[in-house]
Amino acid sequence: MKKLNFRNKVKGMVKWILPFFLLTFLPLSISAQKYAVVDMEYILKNIPAYERANEQLNQVSKQWQGEVDALNAEAQTLYKNYQNEVVFLSKEQKKAKQDAIVEKEKQAAELKKHYFGPEGELFKKRTALMSPIQEEVYNAVKDIAELRGYQLVLDRASDTGIIFSSPKVDISSEVLRKLGYAN
Repeated sequence: MKKLNFRNKVKGMVKWILPFFLLTFLPLSISAQKYAVVDMEYILKNIPAYERANEQLNQVSKQWQGEVDALNAEAQTLYKNYQNEVVFLSKEQKKAKQDAIVEKEKQAAELKKHYFGPEGELFKKRTALMSPIQEEVYNAVKDIAELRGYQLVLDRASDTGIIFSSPKVDISSEVLRKLGYAN
């Protein structure tokens, strides 16, 4: 019975000591850290080179999609012609027409993968055009963070976990000024 009483007393003390500890010392560690917020969408929209690169990517993407669509249209035409002629074709002719349709569809799929696949031409072009701009923005954010002593800089545009941030901690305009773009 005495052991049970002692455990209950310890549990009771922990229930009071833990909240006291958290309320006393946790705010000190949180308030000691400085943080800032940036809005990458806002920053990138105000960089003309980024907008030009985006437009260039859209144009090349439309061109490449047109090429893929043309091959798919050819495959569809071959298939429709095959359906119209199937009753008049011999077994060998049917096989040849089916093979031609499959080959055209395969060409369209390969071209689509070549242009739009995970390591396709569009990915490479996007990396080549956007990486220098993103690197420049990153360096500007890093310089400002180091200058002002920020331990953490969050992107409020891409992080859906941020519900609210005070405009006082938003350094987006400062980043644009550092990059040489007036806003």
